[in-house]
Amino acid sequence: MKNVEKLFTSKSNTIEEVIAVIQKGAKGIALIVDQQQRLIGTVTDGDIRRAILAKIDLKDKITSIFEQHCIGYNKPIAALIGVSREEILKIMGEKSVRHVPLLDKAGRVKDLAWISDLIEDDPGLQLTAIVMAGGKGRRLHPFTKDTPKPMLPLSNRPLMERTIERLRECGIKKVHISTHYKPEAITNHFGNGNNFGVDIGYINEDQPLGTAGALSLMESPHGPTLVINGDVLTQLDFRAMHDFHNSHKAVMTVGVRKCDLEVPYGVIETNNVDIVNLVEKPIQTFLVNAGIYLLEPIAYKYIPKNHNFDMTELVEALIEAGQRVISFPIQEYWLDIGHPEHYQKAKEDVKNGKI
Repeated sequence: MKNVEKLFTSKSNTIEEVIAVIQKGAKGIALIVDQQQRLIGTVTDGDIRRAILAKIDLKDKITSIFEQHCIGYNKPIAALIGVSREEILKIMGEKSVRHVPLLDKAGRVKDLAWISDLIEDDPGLQLTAIVMAGGKGRRLHPFTKDTPKPMLPLSNRPLMERTIERLRECGIKKVHISTHYKPEAITNHFGNGNNFGVDIGYINEDQPLGTAGALSLMESPHGPTLVINGDVLTQLDFRAMHDFHNSHKAVMTVGVRKCDLEVPYGVIETNNVDIVNLVEKPIQTFLVNAGIYLLEPIAYKYIPKNHNFDMTELVEALIEAGQRVISFPIQEYWLDIGHPEHYQKAKEDVKNGKI
């Protein structure tokens, strides 16, 4: 790759700083090097997300995720520059990695082999995406009086047009859109998807079926599907989510977002009648549902036909059945525009170039 140096980071950098390197480099990896650019370690996108789930402070040094075993290779897998393409692919297959740094004899990083660059005629991300766009958006009234929520404008472009664009950028070519409220506003704008670089089909709900029920109207899929709520504005790397889903052999992956809530009072900790501690306005951290999911075909067996059914119910049904449901922390830009103040923030963020 050109400019491999943009993937370089130092072991003295924080996790936050390494996240910025990974996102800027757009290869899903950062390379930890010393002052002579010799390779010390590698940090992948998946390593970072596992660290977030392990509740490691993102202001900690990147070495903390080595110490807490959230990372696979603090003794990085690498190869000598000049090795054949076949040998690199063999290493990737044997070690289940997508990146192999290429070093000179002194251990200095000279290049990075990335699986997407090595495979000819990359077919793109082999996913079908489903955008849930049937809701009435009552909380956004009067904005949604004549317009479905996913079609609300952001700098003269509908929100859902940005979602479709993001899906296409990640290699997704087949998209279904579920509709119910004012469906013609959506179908007239997107048509069959040719003008947007994707193939679009529609699932029309005669009556609202909840956040998962509309999936029962589809033919049983042959591969994994990505489901995203139509009112979500995000820069999520769907490839990274798919890799994470596959590496954990999940039946369902739920995108989650960290949410910090400040308790507006001093919190008292007691032992019987005795006060043992007082914490002034503590901040509680939660992971909340971000409205983005990956489903394996078997998950559809747990969705009742033509019945109002939400994604939360599907999660519960899968867990009860012993199927693996995992969380995928979203660190990229994400915003649910379901409230007027959030819609206003989305418009400001787009105007200011934050997304």
